[in-house]
Amino acid sequence: LEVLRGAGLKNVCCVTTRYFGGTLLGSGGLVRAYTAAAQAAVEQARAAGYIVEMTSVVSVDVTVAYPQYEQVARLVADTGGKVAATDFTNEVTIHAVYKAGEELALRPLLTELLAGRERMTASAPRFAQF
Repeated sequence: LEVLRGAGLKNVCCVTTRYFGGTLLGSGGLVRAYTAAAQAAVEQARAAGYIVEMTSVVSVDVTVAYPQYEQVARLVADTGGKVAATDFTNEVTIHAVYKAGEELALRPLLTELLAGRERMTASAPRFAQF
């Protein structure tokens, strides 16, 4: 447990299996063996990119004309969002992802930039990687 806490991990489970081979390790030896196994597992998971942050996120779609595309994309980044995808048709639709609650900072900036002509929709919060 202390290895997981020390690594800053929450809501995870670490299972260590030891096959008895006839050597008695004692309680101190078991603690050292399990600690080393947990540390190795955490290090390998980090190196492989398996440790991710899961949080409540909101998807936001903003539709703008081509001239405003780069300005709006910058606003998304400046307000803590990540552009997940962009659709280029007769208009540009930016599909962004925010941590829940952080998307609220975008609307007033869009209203100011686009003089009240912004088209922004936000989804309900969901649990996902950010």
